[in-house]
Amino acid sequence: MAAKTSKWAPFPHDAKAYAYAGDALKKAWPALHAGDNEPYPDNKRAQALIDAAGKAAKGLDAATVASQLQQAWRAFHHGDFHGAFETGQVLGPLGASVAVKALGIHTTYLVEDESEQLKRFEQAAKLAEAAIKALPDEANSHYRHAFALGRYSQGLSIAKALKQGIAGKVREALNTTLELAPKHAEAHTALALYHAEIIGKIGAVIGGLTYGAKAAEAESHIRTALKLTPDSPIAHIEHGNVLLLLYGDKKEDAAAAAFEKAGKLKPKDAMEALDAAYANSQLE
Repeated sequence: MAAKTSKWAPFPHDAKAYAYAGDALKKAWPALHAGDNEPYPDNKRAQALIDAAGKAAKGLDAATVASQLQQAWRAFHHGDFHGAFETGQVLGPLGASVAVKALGIHTTYLVEDESEQLKRFEQAAKLAEAAIKALPDEANSHYRHAFALGRYSQGLSIAKALKQGIAGKVREALNTTLELAPKHAEAHTALALYHAEIIGKIGAVIGGLTYGAKAAEAESHIRTALKLTPDSPIAHIEHGNVLLLLYGDKKEDAAAAAFEKAGKLKPKDAMEALDAAYANSQLE
């Protein structure tokens, strides 16, 4: 199903440095995917996905899948989020990781209408749910689901999000991600935010008793994320957010320092350029 969304706003920065043509994509892959642990989509990887997905990958061959996944990820890193989404979506669960990430990052930064944002995050969550069903042993099937649900819940009131049980689903998906990939930096970042947001919104006592939210857990997970990806703008941004959620004005200077660090890092792709621009906007 094609995304019934409004026009996709173009990437607003110069993307020349983020064109990973040919072998450049494979060479840059470890740095580009240090945060999400996404395996490089060569033929062997594509065949493994086809075999794991079974009926959900019927009629697909490894060479075609590998080529399309590489094309989708090149588009994503270059800032063509619409192209990345469409190319990934055509592959069904096999392309869900790139499709959900492209839809999610574009929506986070380049969609202003709140109802449109909710609609897109809901769609992203459904794509991830299908990926979990077809590829339950893939860490990013679960991580993309947590990401989409987490962003969706941020667009609701805290009362609505908690009433709908979204917090529990996000935590479960992140825990599963880390069981499958213990060094998944973005999942550590998201878990840090999970603990901090609940404490920040409903307090440490109720948050701890009802949802198991702990400040120490938030700090531990964000430390791990920063250790795994010290050059990732989003890890420093969320470090700043965690500090503000947990400690408010008391840690305002430390949070500002985290945003400043994020804004000064050299982006490796379009997503990191958007992250860094956001970090700088928080300091204005």
